[in-house]
Amino acid sequence: MMNDSSASTRREFLRTSVLSGLAAMAGTRLASLARAADAPTASQPATRVALTTGDSRAELAFRALQTFAKELPRAIGKRRVVIKPNNVAIDTPLCATHVETLEGILEFLKSIGVRDQVIIAESAANGPTLDGFANYRYTSLVGKYPVKLVDLDQQETELVYVFDEKDFRPHGARMSRLLLDPQTFIISAARMKTHDRVVATLSLKNIIVGAPIKDLGFRWGPGGKAGAKNDKPIIHGSGFRGINYNLFDVARRLHPHLAVIDGFEGMQGNGPVGGTPVDHRVCVASPDWVAADRVAVELMGIDFAKVGYLNYCAQAGLGQGDLAKIEVVGARLADHIKSYKLSDNIEKQLIWMQPPA
Repeated sequence: MMNDSSASTRREFLRTSVLSGLAAMAGTRLASLARAADAPTASQPATRVALTTGDSRAELAFRALQTFAKELPRAIGKRRVVIKPNNVAIDTPLCATHVETLEGILEFLKSIGVRDQVIIAESAANGPTLDGFANYRYTSLVGKYPVKLVDLDQQETELVYVFDEKDFRPHGARMSRLLLDPQTFIISAARMKTHDRVVATLSLKNIIVGAPIKDLGFRWGPGGKAGAKNDKPIIHGSGFRGINYNLFDVARRLHPHLAVIDGFEGMQGNGPVGGTPVDHRVCVASPDWVAADRVAVELMGIDFAKVGYLNYCAQAGLGQGDLAKIEVVGARLADHIKSYKLSDNIEKQLIWMQPPA
């Protein structure tokens, strides 16, 4: 039988081994996968990302998507189209996807012949999803377009297991079956924002953290239904290392098929809810969500090396993260970079870059 001292030593060994394994994913092992995935060939074209600027959100989104008007009908095929906005809060307009951005996307879909009903779907983080849709005037789109508003909290779910850095065990989160379904073509209608856990939140995080659902009646703070649960915190993995790893891990199964990132008015500072506005007037779009997020990070004046989950995804070949291999179509990237103020806790967030003690 193992004595207490031996058991304690073994637990410490296992703890260090697991954390070291996660840290290594940002290093040589994952980098070797990236070299294989990114090996250039003579026939491999640069990944395209559209960048538009102007004074109308709807027009910016529409023009950015026109860059891909030839390939997107083939990519969509017969799949249902789901537009996933970012409604992390239901009553804070600066943190949420603007209705005009959704209108620009819907106009584009109409222009390429997507006539079947499109779904706008979300599971808001802090209250009833449909209340947020009403607050942000998404309801004005119904009737004007063949679109349906869906609360993912009232739809079927599937259990997806993610890592937790406190106990080093898998934890199951109820996630939207609609988003996980291979027959769903996902458009991430994100907003350009800094973040208090992963430096920046863009097209990928919008999808993955929106997919876990909450019980009806759940609210942060007073007024919530007793016993109602919210599975979104499970994805956060109990720490900065946990959330960065989980975003990467889940992205291998669940990610946008088309990224649209509205930077008309971005958020800086203590996002994703408590930040302040940035008058930026840009929009980024691409079928390669890694490349779209990479360009958005550059536009925000953020050092890409600090965004853990996107580095993991790029290194694993989930998309193009090398700016030198991305063709920015439209506006000139260097002319529209703004330095967004990062979250007050940025130094704590960057613990993911350090190997565990």
